[in-house]
Amino acid sequence: MVSAESIDRDRTTKPIKYSNAGIKHFWRVEKDNGSPVVYTFELEPAVRAYVPTGIHHKRLQTHIGFDVDIDLHLDRPPS
Repeated sequence: MVSAESIDRDRTTKPIKYSNAGIKHFWRVEKDNGSPVVYTFELEPAVRAYVPTGIHHKRLQTHIGFDVDIDLHLDRPPS
């Protein structure tokens, strides 16, 4: 169980601190009906704020200078 304070910190405080530090990519991992969901963001340098780049439910596939491909199914071991 995640506390309301932790959810608020992950959604408001951390993105501001990370964008101010110039961290290019920010991912937030949460649960949706018991399954993982990954929200991905990229820093827009002109305004130093994150813009959403995707919501990933079963598989996280993206390119951040290199390819990322992660199976998000929790019911089977990694291959």
